[in-house]
Amino acid sequence: MSKALVIYLMAGSETPRLAEAAVAGGADIVELGFPFSDPLADGPVIRAAGERALAAGMRTARCLDCLAETRSRVGDTPLVPMTYASLLEAYGWQRFVADSRAAGATGLIIADLPAGERTYVKRIQLVAPTSTDERIALAAAETDGWLYLVTVTGTTGARAELSSALGGLAERARRLTDVPLYAGFGISTPEQAAAAAAVADGVVVGSRAVQVAARPLPARFYVQSESLGGDSCGVPFWPAPACSRSRARRRRQPFHEHRPSRRCSGRRRSRVSAARSRSTRRPPGTGNV
Repeated sequence: MSKALVIYLMAGSETPRLAEAAVAGGADIVELGFPFSDPLADGPVIRAAGERALAAGMRTARCLDCLAETRSRVGDTPLVPMTYASLLEAYGWQRFVADSRAAGATGLIIADLPAGERTYVKRIQLVAPTSTDERIALAAAETDGWLYLVTVTGTTGARAELSSALGGLAERARRLTDVPLYAGFGISTPEQAAAAAAVADGVVVGSRAVQVAARPLPARFYVQSESLGGDSCGVPFWPAPACSRSRARRRRQPFHEHRPSRRCSGRRRSRVSAARSRSTRRPPGTGNV
């Protein structure tokens, strides 16, 4: 059975190109992180990426522009914004749902909003090894498409080993629901991805993807059907041991160069200027959101 590969990227100016490259290499779903100033679930890598994004002016409106541009590049690949409840509280809950859907989102993850709250906001629910069977069942009943299995009891980030708690969590979830189970948090090597894919229906790679995307040098990335890909310097990146094998075989090809040229045509400059002008407009009442 083919397993799904989910790649997480922080919203930013280069994210649409990176997402396009990930999909070309075999990613089935792309998560887009909308940066927040106090990301409780995020480890140091994603937290730092969020800080860089905020420093670059990636507020909610610009993140939605990034989402729309990403949608234009990745066809019908599912795009899932991942963020925190305070951002939606400031922007407006129903307004965010409507605007994100209009920009091309096919799902939503709110890391700190438990199941049972704001039930009118359809979203992918998260459960952890500490979740009770009652909470897992509730989350599964409310989830949108698939259930996110958080493999650890801490924040995101690469680990030396896959959490031993994942097996038990997946087993309990299987008894309680038939929805697909995707495992994430702390998956960064091909061995960890293979182990997670053995008990789950999909694997989410976040911190490792963000680490490589932040490298200062241009790189071409590869996805291979039987092992973890790597860039030209031999740094491992996208795991696909049991994930998206059929797609990877069909489309095994180098990722695009994700660093744009310093030279920019007049036509390109005009498009960039227009995009920046649009992204800096703030709807009334949004403040610094």
